[in-house]
This record gives sequence, structure tokens and C-alpha cells, in this order.
Amino acid sequence: MDPRTTSRRNFLALAAGLPVAAATLAACGSSGPSSTNPSASAGGGGASAAAGGGASYWTLTGQPQEAIRKATVDRFNAANPGSTIALTMFQNDAYKQKIKTALGAGQAPTILWGWGGGGLKSWVDANQVEDLTPWFDSKPEIKNKIFPAAFGAATVNGKLYAMPGETVTPIVLFYDKRSFEKIGAQPPQSWGDIMDLVPKFNAKGIAPFSLGGQSRWTNMMWLEFLFDRIGGPEVFQAAFDGEKDAWSNPAAIQALTEMQKLITAGGFVKGFSSVTADSNADQALLYTGKAAMMVHGAWTYGNMKASGGDFVTGGHLGYMNFPGVDGGKGDPSNSVGNPGQYYSISAKATDAEKETAKKFFETAILDLEEQKAWIGSGNIPIAKGSDSLISGADADWLKFQYATASGAKSFVQSWDQALPPTQAEVLLDSIAKLFQLSISPQQFAANLNAVIGK
Repeated sequence: MDPRTTSRRNFLALAAGLPVAAATLAACGSSGPSSTNPSASAGGGGASAAAGGGASYWTLTGQPQEAIRKATVDRFNAANPGSTIALTMFQNDAYKQKIKTALGAGQAPTILWGWGGGGLKSWVDANQVEDLTPWFDSKPEIKNKIFPAAFGAATVNGKLYAMPGETVTPIVLFYDKRSFEKIGAQPPQSWGDIMDLVPKFNAKGIAPFSLGGQSRWTNMMWLEFLFDRIGGPEVFQAAFDGEKDAWSNPAAIQALTEMQKLITAGGFVKGFSSVTADSNADQALLYTGKAAMMVHGAWTYGNMKASGGDFVTGGHLGYMNFPGVDGGKGDPSNSVGNPGQYYSISAKATDAEKETAKKFFETAILDLEEQKAWIGSGNIPIAKGSDSLISGADADWLKFQYATASGAKSFVQSWDQALPPTQAEVLLDSIAKLFQLSISPQQFAANLNAVIGK
């Protein structure tokens, strides 16, 4: 179970001590669909599930997202009784299998919910989804209300194949203010600062960084930032685009080399390769003062507030975007993580179904009521100006997330979600070996170059 598909969606529910076990089980389970519309069915495709010019829509169960998605559809259907949306919801694993089978059989729903990136690219390569570029060009007001960086994971070969929606979750640098007070230092403003802080924290018996290295994808977040800060987003984009030997870019090799320098210098807690993110052990090292900093997803905030005593409520937690690298080409405002969720339209849907889907995108997705609901669930909707809806005890944290996401000139999707499954597995395996110092930067690049295009 990857916390990025469960915990990040419930961080304020955790912070408030509310029960989220049911939502977690739903997101990680593998049972069948939940139909929330009388005309929807588990086996229904576009036309059969949406007779009369309506449209069918498949997405995920799991609270609080399930209730928000259903309410958005209900509002649209009430306003458009002649062309309604038939909604069918699946648990996470079941959805992935069901949508793959339906696409292969030519029975896909009109609207396909997804994560963008590599999954979307596979749909595009198979000619399964509609090119939405002309529609966006004709509706500039729609594109202009969404965070610009959210469109990256919706873009394949320079064209838009998905409508970005829902919420954003950046990766950030968390730090313990108490640890910095102990060494009389300020949070790092550059990669050089990070390297300078390492011996100072180690001398005080504080690990510079916590890391759940056994989970592999936690290590990946470091490389995502270093690649960006040294070479800019185009370095990973070349790998995503399948350019030959893209992973051997000099900026990539430099980033991999800097990563191993930090590891060799003792930048991480001892035994990090046996620490798991799923157990939240990496977070505990930060809020108990055993580690000074942690690079992790915004979804960890809720657990640190719920489990860390007065770490959050007492004002000891600090957070910032990852700093720049001296001489690097990347913009320090850039972010990485989960830039949004994505809606595509089946290329095999009828013209009437496509029109209904586009009207749903235009009038219902990210409308004011949906934005309020996402904010109320502790998430940041990817709509410009949604920060005006933020209030409450966690307002500063939520506004920081909004500023980070809305101000990012580039927001690179998590690599293992952006890349096709074959490449993603080689990536995670090679990252683990890189962090264990069992392969060199050049060997890492060779492993990834070998699976480009697969």
C-alpha cells in the first residue's frame, strides 16, 4: 500500500483524530464497483451506461473523495436532466484492472478518471482517448482557472489529453525548529547549505535527515528535486519522452553523484534502508527530535499533528520548498509530487456523449461547491484563487501548499507514476541500489536507459 494513494488524501482527518480506516481499506482493497446512479453498471461501457446523450464516468471509492465526486455529479445531473452522468465507482486495484479490460474490449466509459503521466500516455498510444487540445484552445477561461503546472501530466507529445482536476500534493522539506536551535543554524537556502549542515547535526547526535529508505519511492523524491534543481524539468522530460540515453544527461549524472555524496557524508539516519514509510517511522524520527529534516509529501502533515504530541500545535514544525543548487538551471519555485488528478474522454464515445463530458468538465469540475468541499477535506484544489476559501487552525499550512503549487513554474509528477510500469520498477530497484551505494551513477543511468521505450 502506497501512502501517496491513501494517507495524503486524509491528512487533516488524521490531524483531527477522525477515523479513516474505512477510507484506507477502500483505497487499498480489490472488491467490485459501487454504483451511485441507477443507470450505471459494472460492465457498462459508454453508450450502454449513458443512454439518451448522457455520459458514463468511472472513478474511485474511498472517503472523503467519494462523497465529493458524487456530489459534483449530482449537481451536474440536477442542472442537466436531459444529459446526465452515470457514475460508477471502484476500489483502487479493481478500478485499474477494470479500466484496462474495458479499454481492451472497446467498452470504456465516456469519462476515464486517472493519474495522468505514464498511464495516460499508454491510453494515448493505443488511440483510446480524445485529443482535448482544440477544446481547451476554444475555452481559454477553463484553462486559465487551473494551476498552469497541473497540465504537465495531462500532456503527451505536446497535446492535451486530459482535464486536470481535484487536488494537488507537493513534496516539501519539513524541519524541526528545535534541532536548528540546538546547533544555532537556519534552514538551508541552497544545496551547499545542506551539505554544510550535515556535520553540524551529526556532531550533536541528531541525524540530518530522516528517510524511510526501505520504501524506495521515498528516496526517489530526493532525485526528483536534484534533477530539477540542477538541470531543470527538461532532464526528466527527456526520459519520459523516450529520448535515447536520456538518463545519461550530464545534469542527471551530477544529480546522482551529489546524492551519493550526501549519503556518504552521513546525511541520513543510520539504517535508513530498513526504515519504512508505510509505518510512519520516518515521520516519528522527525517529530521526536532524532532527525532534523525530512523530504516528504504534504500528506504526512496530518499524522505528525496527530501522533507528534505538540510538534505541530506547539509550533516546532517548519516547512519550505526544496532549495536550489548553486549554478543549477532549475527554478527553485518548481515542485514535484502529485500535480492533480485527470479526466479523459474515450475516443470511442459518441459525439453526444463527448459533448456531455465536456460540459461536465466546463461547468462542474472545480466549481465553487467542489472547491469548498476539497478545502473542507484538508486538500488544496488546483483552482486559482481557492486559497480565499482557507480558514481554521491549519490555514498557514494550507496556504503554504497553495502558494507552492500555484507558484510552481513546473510541477513534475512523481516519476514512478509518470513512467510506464516496466520502467518504474527498474527505476525503483535502481534507486534502492544507488542509495545503498552498490551501483554508481553511471550504472544507474545504464539500467534506466536500457528500458526507455518499454
